[in-house]
Amino acid sequence: MSDKKQKRVLGRGLDALLGNSSHDENSLKPLGNNNSFEIDINKIEVNPNQPRSNFDSAELDSLSNSIKDLGIIQPITVRKINSSKYEIISGERRYRAAKKIGLTSIPCYIRGIESESDILKMSLVENVQRVDLDPIEIGLSYERLVDEYKLDIDSISRIVGKDRSTISNYIRLLKLDPIIQSGIRDRFLTMGHGRALINVDDKKIQLEIYEQIISKNLSVRQTEKIVRELNVKKLNSNISSDISKIYIDATNKFEKIFGSKVKLKEDSSGKVSLSTTFKSINDLYSILKKLSN
Repeated sequence: MSDKKQKRVLGRGLDALLGNSSHDENSLKPLGNNNSFEIDINKIEVNPNQPRSNFDSAELDSLSNSIKDLGIIQPITVRKINSSKYEIISGERRYRAAKKIGLTSIPCYIRGIESESDILKMSLVENVQRVDLDPIEIGLSYERLVDEYKLDIDSISRIVGKDRSTISNYIRLLKLDPIIQSGIRDRFLTMGHGRALINVDDKKIQLEIYEQIISKNLSVRQTEKIVRELNVKKLNSNISSDISKIYIDATNKFEKIFGSKVKLKEDSSGKVSLSTTFKSINDLYSILKKLSN
C-alpha cells in the first residue's frame, strides 16, 4: 500500500477497510436512513476466522434479555457470500443472543469485503475497540495477521491504533503455558499477571506461581515481586556455579603440578589462599625447580 493510500485509509477509519457495498440489496427491507437492512437470521452464518472464540453464557443471557426489552440497537456487520447467504464480520455476540431468544430476522450492515485479511482486520478492529476480546484472543488475532497475512507490527499498529509494544505484549502472552492462557481467558488472572509470568522460562515454575496467584489471590505487583526474586536467585546461582567451576579447575591443575592434595579458600574480603602438604623439603625443591623451568 502506498503512503498516499495508507493515509487515506487511516483518515477514513473503518470505512476504509470496509469499502463500498457492491451487492444488490433491493430485495431486502431497508431500516431508516442508516444503510442497514433486516435479514433473515437463517441466512446468516458465523465467520470461522472471527477473532472471538470465547462466549460467556451469563453475558449472552444478559444481552438476550436486553435485546428482548430494547431490540438490537446496533446492527451487526455482514458480507454477502452468495445469493442467499451472508457471513458475519462483526457482531456475533448480538447474533447469538438474538438467535437464543428466537428472533427470525436481525438488522445488518452489508459490506463489500472480498479479502479474508480485510475481514479479520475488521473483526479485530471492532472487537478490540469495544474491548470484547480477551487478551489471548487478541494475541492470537495479532499472530494470525503476522503469520498468515504477512503484516508487520508497524502495519498492525496503524490498523488497530495501538502502540507497537502493546501488540508485542499480546503476542508474547502466547508463550505462556496453555493452562495459564486458559486462566487469563476465564479471568482467573489478568494480562498483567501473564506479562509477569512471561519472564519465567521454565513452564513448570510458571504453573507453580500461577497456582500461588489463584490460591493466595496475589496482585500483579506481588506476582512481579516473586518473579524478580526468582530471577535474582537464578542469577546468583549461575554466578556461584561459574565460581565453583573455576575453583575446581584451579584445584585440579595445582594438584597435578604439586603431586599432592590442594585446598583453595576464600575469605570474607574475597582473598584466596592456597594450602598443600609436601612429603619433604626435597619434594618442595623439586616442585620449585619444575616451576622455574
